Amino acid sequence: MLSFGSDELWPSLLNIAIALAVIALLVCLLVWNGRRRGSRTIALDAALTLSGWWILLSAVSAVIFIVKAFAVDWAELHGETHVYVAWPADLPCSEFGDSGTTMLTCSGEALSAFTVGNASLGLRLLAAAAQLSSLALTTMPAVIVAVICFYTLRGRAFSRTVTRTLASAAVAVLLLGVAADLLSGIAATAGLREAFSPGSPWYPSAYQLTVTPLPFAAALGLAALAAVFRQGMRLQREQERLQQETERLQKDTEGLV
Repeated sequence: MLSFGSDELWPSLLNIAIALAVIALLVCLLVWNGRRRGSRTIALDAALTLSGWWILLSAVSAVIFIVKAFAVDWAELHGETHVYVAWPADLPCSEFGDSGTTMLTCSGEALSAFTVGNASLGLRLLAAAAQLSSLALTTMPAVIVAVICFYTLRGRAFSRTVTRTLASAAVAVLLLGVAADLLSGIAATAGLREAFSPGSPWYPSAYQLTVTPLPFAAALGLAALAAVFRQGMRLQREQERLQQETERLQKDTEGLV
């Protein structure tokens, strides 16, 4: 995720533009290298390389999450909780409809991103599990692209391996998506319950668990894509069978002549 902040709008836009330009430069270098080598599959080569980098960075991040769970005494938590934090009292705001001028309407938000110091090993492992499931979910597109590009470059785009990968990815995305949502909420509430005593007003009385529909939609799309590749594999087999039959008939005809 690219994120920049500044006092004015244009410096932030400039920083975003610079970051995007660097990414575009990397892609251009990959394309230039492919043309220099005379490759006819530049797009596939670039996609395979970028997805490989993505997977490598995700693997490094996974190792960091695991090591951090045992090496530090704090846990970073990101998930919805049942604890509602009101805006500071010194923040100018008004109740809804009570102001005749332009100003903020008093509100607040659920505590969803925080760090617990001196956390127990169990909480740190739970936070790491939530982070790893989210990381694995966001890495799945790179894995899918890498497999498709790898087999397409070898002339086996409609292979059984690609079809099975897409079907397995559909199941993995569904499970990882649900797990990431649930583990994030469970870890966040467990962190607050560990930090506050049951008599504290900040002690969450319930678990605020949320499952988004995105994993279900993504899994459905991957399952449909797997069906498309499966149909392509059937058509490819039929084409190869027809070609073999045509070659056999040609040989028989040549023998008769």
